[in-house]
Amino acid sequence: MTTTLRSPRRRGTRYVWPLREDARTVAHARTVIRRHLSALGLRPDLVDDAVLMVSELVTNAFMYGEAPYELLLHVDAKDVVCVVVDGGPAPPAPAPPDLEAEHGRGLRIVARLSDGFYGCHPQRYATHPELVGKGTWFALPREGAACAVVPIRPGT
Repeated sequence: MTTTLRSPRRRGTRYVWPLREDARTVAHARTVIRRHLSALGLRPDLVDDAVLMVSELVTNAFMYGEAPYELLLHVDAKDVVCVVVDGGPAPPAPAPPDLEAEHGRGLRIVARLSDGFYGCHPQRYATHPELVGKGTWFALPREGAACAVVPIRPGT
């Protein structure tokens, strides 16, 4: 199921997909994001990066967050922003580097591929506006490479 919403704060279109707590959901989220971003004419390398980052964020939400889950895609003239919302109270934090660990690299991947344009904040659910969860997100430019602006990071 997909719903198209208009964003009241920004120009552009927002899409939202409720995510089921199911092992196939990560693959479904990758497919949905690939289809929508490819249709926008984004460079294939940006689409591939977005698909990987969505996969990481959805996996993190399932592993460390709480239901319900949803995937949002906000598209405007300049940027594409993907948000994964879950009901868990704790914001994600990168795990200490461990070359032997099977997990713990997702947020580093997102940070690297998004050129540091990622984060987490309280977020109302689009599909359940009465609920507040946390939204873990990343942004990519619609065209060209990321600009030379240094993103604002906590503690800087």
